[in-house]
Amino acid sequence: MGCLRNIIRAVVITLAIVGFMSLGGKELLNGWLENFFNPSQEVMLERAKKVGDFSEINDEFEIERAAGIMGYNAVVAEHKASGQKMIIIDSGSKPILTAEDLKSESVEEKLRNSIKKIKYQAVSVDDLAVTKRGTLTSFGKTAPYVKFEAKVKKLPIGDVAGIISVVKDSKGEDRLLVSISEKEKYSQLISDEFFKHVK
Repeated sequence: MGCLRNIIRAVVITLAIVGFMSLGGKELLNGWLENFFNPSQEVMLERAKKVGDFSEINDEFEIERAAGIMGYNAVVAEHKASGQKMIIIDSGSKPILTAEDLKSESVEEKLRNSIKKIKYQAVSVDDLAVTKRGTLTSFGKTAPYVKFEAKVKKLPIGDVAGIISVVKDSKGEDRLLVSISEKEKYSQLISDEFFKHVK
């Protein structure tokens, strides 16, 4: 008797699946999965609100990801024409770096230690060197940054350049700002343009 019940259940489930698919279920399922894995820019902007206000960034930039990464909320954006990446991380109560770290004389050592904290097994950063210091505007405030160059192993790009900055948002919480690109393609103008529009 139990075997007959299982066969009837299997037939009913099969008929339900066939009926669902014949009534457009496949397209519905594909649309749902597409929205989950590749959400629209509006959905990304809504998710990004946990980190900051990105509503004023111009059309040259596109938000690629807005998600939690290793216990941190992060937003990854790209400059469409150059491929330069901008990342803003809300480090919450466990700051990765502080503005004071960036101003210190031992900033290279602090950067190396921070990289070790968030190191991915698939990516390794070597020969990190600070090449310049400056300031930028983001979240309506002026913040210090350090420009760096480094070699990245296990990725096809090799040598990279970029900046790292830390700024406090309107609630007084630290936001880590990173902009990175291939060494010869990095542009400080692109970084400044993006970060100044984030509130």
